[in-house]
Amino acid sequence: MLAAAAGLRLHGVGFGLPALNDPDEPLFMMTAFEMLQRQSLNPQWFGHPATTTLYCIILVLVAVAGIGIAGGRYADLAAFGSAAYFDPGLVWLPARLFFVVCGIACVYLTYRLGRKLAGERLGLIGAAFLAVNPIHIATSQVIRSDVQASLFMLLCLLSTLSLMRTGRWRSYLAAGIFVGLACATKWPAAIVALSPICAGAWRLSQDRRELPRLVLFGLAAAATLLIVSPYLLLDYPTVLRNLSSEARPYHPGGTGGGFLANLGWYLRQPLLGSLGWGGMALATIGLFWPWRGAREWGLVVWPVCFAYLAIASAESLRWERWMLPLLPLLALAAARALCALADLLRERLQHPLPGTELAAAVLLALPMLQVSLVRAVERGHDTRQMATAWMHAQVPAGSTVLVEHAGMDLLQGPWSFRYPLGSAGCIDAREALAGRIRYSDVESHRQGSPVVDLGHVDLKRLPSCRADYAVISHYDGYLAEPQHFGAELARYRAVLRGARQLVVFRPEPGKSSGPVVRIMAF
Repeated sequence: MLAAAAGLRLHGVGFGLPALNDPDEPLFMMTAFEMLQRQSLNPQWFGHPATTTLYCIILVLVAVAGIGIAGGRYADLAAFGSAAYFDPGLVWLPARLFFVVCGIACVYLTYRLGRKLAGERLGLIGAAFLAVNPIHIATSQVIRSDVQASLFMLLCLLSTLSLMRTGRWRSYLAAGIFVGLACATKWPAAIVALSPICAGAWRLSQDRRELPRLVLFGLAAAATLLIVSPYLLLDYPTVLRNLSSEARPYHPGGTGGGFLANLGWYLRQPLLGSLGWGGMALATIGLFWPWRGAREWGLVVWPVCFAYLAIASAESLRWERWMLPLLPLLALAAARALCALADLLRERLQHPLPGTELAAAVLLALPMLQVSLVRAVERGHDTRQMATAWMHAQVPAGSTVLVEHAGMDLLQGPWSFRYPLGSAGCIDAREALAGRIRYSDVESHRQGSPVVDLGHVDLKRLPSCRADYAVISHYDGYLAEPQHFGAELARYRAVLRGARQLVVFRPEPGKSSGPVVRIMAF
């Protein structure tokens, strides 16, 4: 099962490279690279806060650089840095592989949690459902903090189950440590603290001597967070600035519609879309089924599951990846219902019915697997790479090209490039890369805007964006929400006035993914 989980997450893991299709990956990679350059443990960015993620990326960078220098591929760190700037795949792929490992570890921890809750059957079936889950596979292939936070949350739940059963000091301590690590990885992951609090409160109701252990849990969580990420206190003005920047009401493609609308969207889109009707129905039954271990299930799983879904639904924005921590729990809930129904059927028929759970699990997992394979095909055929292929065939050498996305694959072409960067206007992309542009500079120039694109260029700097051709990849995202992004659309119209549309690349379900990409000529 772990081999299957690994194969599905490794399949197509290099999607897009050397282009950087995921808009958030450069944030993590450039921040980690700058920390190495500064030889500092201060990330100077705490939006997720992603401290543990950045430290792990640094270790990957050091390992890749060390192997390259030892093998004679690079003369020194400066040569490695120059190579990485012009071919991000050198470091992007190893970093993605680290998160693939985190995703596989989540499958294993789901098995362990299920086995401890209700035996081998539950663990194996729950892990199987997670192994083929399309959202979990896709998120395990990108450089983000989500899958690593989910890993720490699962470790915390395992410790919570142990402290509920044994009340040992070390179980409380371990739960606190994993809560601190989860929070240092992604702020909302701190919700997992509800499980040890509820389990500890239950034990406290049985024996007042449990109070010091519960206090130890809280102290361990706070201490771990500050030990892992001390700059949350030492650089608190940056923390406050980053948090205010993250708490924006609108984002193209991610704007929510209020609590009930968001809740309905999460249930219909990421959860139903990844679990299927059968898996979703079983997960719903499994959450409430009064089967064996109901108390442990209620105190360990319920607090995280319901609180996390409620808090995510209350946010202004909504994203598919935000449901990642719920997927292992819902996979176990579906397995729980399946095992309970199989036992009930055996009891009614008074027949052993061997292989019932296995056959049912396979039937339920097949639709999830099919969706995962289709989405892998879509990721491997992105509209931005289609645009690149068209450019190489059609655009004459020596042309100036305005490009919005991180199209590093375009740099192989014989053109000069303009890239929109907020208050700096549209900058020369080759010159910026040669000068090793710093992410802190990007943050400064973007001035709190949610994305770096033509819609957020300073009005006075718009003339710097004129070019012979333009590859526009963000315009349609704003066009879908004109009531929220009137100022951004006005900038696009100002720059593209008089331009002629040459070709449009749109994603096709089952065939390709990515934004709508328009290639314009002036």
